[in-house]
Amino acid sequence: MVLESFVVGEGDVPTVMLHGFLGTGRNLRSLATAWSAADPSRRLLLPDLTGHGTSPAPQANSDLYSMARDVVDTARAQGFDGPFDWVGHSLGGRVSLAASLHVPEAVRSVSLLDIAPGPVPGDLSESGKVLGILLQAPARAENRRAMRAELTGRGLSEPLSDWLLMNLVTADSGVHWRFDRQALAELHSRVNGTDLWAAVERKDGPPTRCLRGDRSKYVTDADVARMVAAGCPVEHLPEAGHFVHVDAPKEVLAWVMR
Repeated sequence: MVLESFVVGEGDVPTVMLHGFLGTGRNLRSLATAWSAADPSRRLLLPDLTGHGTSPAPQANSDLYSMARDVVDTARAQGFDGPFDWVGHSLGGRVSLAASLHVPEAVRSVSLLDIAPGPVPGDLSESGKVLGILLQAPARAENRRAMRAELTGRGLSEPLSDWLLMNLVTADSGVHWRFDRQALAELHSRVNGTDLWAAVERKDGPPTRCLRGDRSKYVTDADVARMVAAGCPVEHLPEAGHFVHVDAPKEVLAWVMR
């Protein structure tokens, strides 16, 4: 499956950058643009992952491995040859780890932005809480302001509501969601339950590293110890939360360039 995507940079070092759950490729545009400016050798692909943005909806059996294959198919369609560097935030990081297991010929390295290889517990999943509110919201509203009120009225913060509203489509009858919310809910439960430690702990895998936002709960101290023991270095951003590229853009740029 070929996904909706765009490319930043004209270099010959192929790189894919993958967003988190309920996001789109645009979430990482600022980081990609800064990286390309600082390192013109890069050519960066930013897709909307399967079921996200304007990419096709997930199939009934879609999982992290099929999502990784979709990214590779999209990269090949864009002329990306050989293996490439994978940088993934949250869900995007888990897709990157799945790629290193399922399509290793397409993976040169993996950089994880605040995500660990193990299954994501339901009580730690911020995206799960947001998804729950999203499922309660109406399918359509008169305008963006009305849909924003529906989200904030259910307890979602204004910044998160505004982020979700990027997925609205305007039509004659008002606004409606671009994605299939129920299909995403089913995908969410499948991808969060997948154990990907083999991608980090096998001996012949590509170089893998992790950047943790210390104000986030997604990467635990036990995860850090296990990753480091497996040869996957973990760097810390003490003041950053889960969205490390938003909270500490300069530090994240410096890290991905190392």
